[in-house]
Amino acid sequence: MARHPKVNHVEMDTVKGCREQGKRMLTMLFVEQNLMLIFLMRDGKADTVVEQLDWLTAALGIETFRKLFPVILTDNGSEFKHTRELETTEEGEQRTKVFYCDPQASWQKAHIEKNHEYIRYVLPKGKSFSPYDQEDMVLLMSHINSTRRDKLGGKSPLALCTRPEQQKLISVLGLQEIPPDEINLTPRLLRRKNPEA
Repeated sequence: MARHPKVNHVEMDTVKGCREQGKRMLTMLFVEQNLMLIFLMRDGKADTVVEQLDWLTAALGIETFRKLFPVILTDNGSEFKHTRELETTEEGEQRTKVFYCDPQASWQKAHIEKNHEYIRYVLPKGKSFSPYDQEDMVLLMSHINSTRRDKLGGKSPLALCTRPEQQKLISVLGLQEIPPDEINLTPRLLRRKNPEA
């Protein structure tokens, strides 16, 4: 990163529900715009993470994927151990470069760690993800990414995504800009599947 200061990078992580087993979120954060992506996976296995990147590559097209994800920074958790499969398509085409934080150094991807707070406003730690599906994640992403930030000059992450490849990503994922007075980052957002909210 020191040698290539102008290369945008995306931080990648996972968020667990109340148990080690079961559904898990794959999160990706575009550091420059603070745009966070959330994919609900059936489990936290390495093959499942690769499936998510394969799906995203197919949905966007490899050229758009390369523009959006030139470099991915993640930790060395077992779910990210398939480096070659993450970096290349099933046909062997290079789609990204994956780099890993030093052991016990999650602060090296501090932006995504901090952004997980937005998820926890709606789904507190200890809450199972089993009642939810990807449609719920799209709603959650829309509300999180519509929240205006002081560090973004009072703009929202979605408002900063103006490049064609960013607009294509937003369209593929079905994200919607939520008006400021309608943003809900409380457990009530997913109340239909969260009866104790």
